[in-house]
Amino acid sequence: MALDDYSWAAGVATDLVNTAPEVWRGDDRLPDQAALIAFADLHCARSGGDDAPGALSELAHRGRTADLHAVHALRTTVRDLVDHPERDRLVSGATALTAPARGATLIPDPVHEARTRWAAPLHDGATVADALSVVCGIGVLGVVHALGERRFRPCGAPACRGAFIDTTRPGRRRYCMPGLCGNRTNVANHRSRRAETGHGRNRAE
Repeated sequence: MALDDYSWAAGVATDLVNTAPEVWRGDDRLPDQAALIAFADLHCARSGGDDAPGALSELAHRGRTADLHAVHALRTTVRDLVDHPERDRLVSGATALTAPARGATLIPDPVHEARTRWAAPLHDGATVADALSVVCGIGVLGVVHALGERRFRPCGAPACRGAFIDTTRPGRRRYCMPGLCGNRTNVANHRSRRAETGHGRNRAE
């Protein structure tokens, strides 16, 4: 699994924790094997089909019910790290997540001749949960190293229980799902301002 892109990996970790029932008012967004396959395929497509996400998708298609349960347990572990972003805790917890990998190595870069890339080979018989664990671990470690522990945050939307890892350059992301939570917050604020304006006008009249 080539793992040069910690931003992609952190995005996988964010999306994984936000499939949990507590984020969706009891609705688990990873309820079955088909949903897990769709999750893996989506992130493969977002990465451009590179080695790590390709392996993730392949393992998801070969997964079993036990693997789904393992992914649910991993989701809880990753959420706990995001919710308690003390540096030493993040480093130790994320390092433990990389255990299914057989160390780190360099592999030839298929795009740039004469260059190499970091890779984390998985143990023989690895599962989709193992692959996701390594991806999430690399994502967390990469963000801690490059951006710092302040990039691990709860969603800023008042009614949302999601969380996220902010890998944006300015570091000003506020919502776990900007297209959903951000829009909902903007609509709610707009309605509130309109109501206040209307109330003040009525009193003046």
